[in-house]
Amino acid sequence: MTEATQQKIDKWLAGNYDETVKDEIKKLQANDMATLEDAFYKDLEFGTGGLRGIMGVGTNRMNKYTVGMATQGYANYLKQCFGNDVSVAIAHDSRNNSRSFAEITANVFAANGIKVFLFEALRPTPELSFAIRKNKCQGGVVCTASHNPKEYNGYKAYWNDGAQLVPPHDKNVIKEVERIASVDDVKWSGGEKNITIIGKEMDEAYLQMVKGLSIYPEVCAAQHDLKIVYTPIHGTGIMLVPQALKNAGFTNVHVVDEQSKPDGNFPTVVYPNPEETETMSIGLKHAKELDADILLGTDPDADRVGIGVKNNKGHWILMNGNQTALLAFNYMIEARKTKGLQQPNDMVIKTIVTTDMIDVIAKQNGVSCYNVLTGFKWIAALMKEKEGKEKYIIGGEESFGLMIGDEIRDKDGVSAVALLCEMAAYEKNKGRSLFEKLIDMYLQYGFYKESLVSVTKKGMNGAKEIADMMEGYRKNPPTTIDGAAVSQLHDYELQVSTDLATGKKQPIHLPKSNVLQFVLADGTKISARPSGTEPKIKFYFSVNTKLNSAADFDATEKVLDDKIARIEKEMGLR
Repeated sequence: MTEATQQKIDKWLAGNYDETVKDEIKKLQANDMATLEDAFYKDLEFGTGGLRGIMGVGTNRMNKYTVGMATQGYANYLKQCFGNDVSVAIAHDSRNNSRSFAEITANVFAANGIKVFLFEALRPTPELSFAIRKNKCQGGVVCTASHNPKEYNGYKAYWNDGAQLVPPHDKNVIKEVERIASVDDVKWSGGEKNITIIGKEMDEAYLQMVKGLSIYPEVCAAQHDLKIVYTPIHGTGIMLVPQALKNAGFTNVHVVDEQSKPDGNFPTVVYPNPEETETMSIGLKHAKELDADILLGTDPDADRVGIGVKNNKGHWILMNGNQTALLAFNYMIEARKTKGLQQPNDMVIKTIVTTDMIDVIAKQNGVSCYNVLTGFKWIAALMKEKEGKEKYIIGGEESFGLMIGDEIRDKDGVSAVALLCEMAAYEKNKGRSLFEKLIDMYLQYGFYKESLVSVTKKGMNGAKEIADMMEGYRKNPPTTIDGAAVSQLHDYELQVSTDLATGKKQPIHLPKSNVLQFVLADGTKISARPSGTEPKIKFYFSVNTKLNSAADFDATEKVLDDKIARIEKEMGLR
């Protein structure tokens, strides 16, 4: 154990910390030095989005003290920017300790003279974004670790537009948080009169907003008995999704009973993530038994949505995030066009690792499509920049996130569930399924297939291993992959795009981000991106070809799948 780590432990044992915390440290000293070292070897980083980590004692853990110190730093910055007239909204999910962390956050803000709107109980993250805008707050916090395992919790900080922090505020808040050297610098209590509890009225306003996003309410009415299976996966979705579907006119909604109760232990799943097949397996079982039309699942803070449908053979499958985004973007563009709602300044926004098929669809329909860095804060930042000049319709990314309409500024699983059900109703009204619609799109625009591989590197050396991997790709990029020449290298950290054949360089006009993209001569795109919230490096693969007929779908998909498998193997990922 390093001397610096030991000094941190000694500081906690001698400092103004609860006796139960000191007892836990002593217990670890006696029985588990490895865990103790991991808990103190560094400070839990307040990143550009906030905090996220394993719960427990220590400077590298989510606990009362790390949450309180982060809040004090954020409170200091809000007052620097807005003076003494500051208000914030605070929400939390169903995770263990989330309510406690939300109340600690509320108390620290309030003790600093800041007006606090604290939700009465758990609520979806998108409603927090909505509440910030509705109450004209200067900031906000939601206590959640999104889809991480049960051992984790987190703290996401928001700005006055209802979006997560972007430059310069993200880095400035980090500086203020780092200035809080001790728990003694935190104002823990004394401002309770500044806290207002909110709930039902905000729910009603938010649900009205969601209802207003519908383009074909008459189709929802005609297909009101669409058979919907929904699982909140023990999270906050149960608070609003059933009501949102009822408001949309759907009368045949089946909530998965085993996963309907909010529970931070997530007893029926390993990961509470609708991206995982295992997580959606109970919902799939119900969907099959009921012969449902659509299955939907939201993660613990209900900002992500997973979807299950029947494929062209009548078998239930889970769509990936790119397929879900394709259907949603296309529906919003196509439906607005059909109904005469499309405007010349309509725009959609996606991220650089989300399928390029969306760019093709937008272009062919006369809609501007912008690409931003991964994360909805960048979608929101571009919305803010274009406000009053262009009309935002929908944004999304491949990691199961959609943001429809401009009244919130973060991904929203609640409105996404309502929209996806409307889409299913629209296709059923035509006598077909969402999967058949997807095949029609592939026929029209080209068949794009994507895949994601995540490599986890845990522990103290994990971050260095990931950094070394990225540096290797940056300094020695491959010249060919799967027999195709690597024609372009996009380096978002250096903000430069290089034509590898000519050596010509062009600037990338996006903020710096540690992402590398290899574009092959055959149109394949491979992206490497370390995760900002987990000890992972993610590799995104996108391949495409022409689909000649619906009958060729399975054979063409196999060609694309085999290509991705060869690339993954060549890169040592299989």
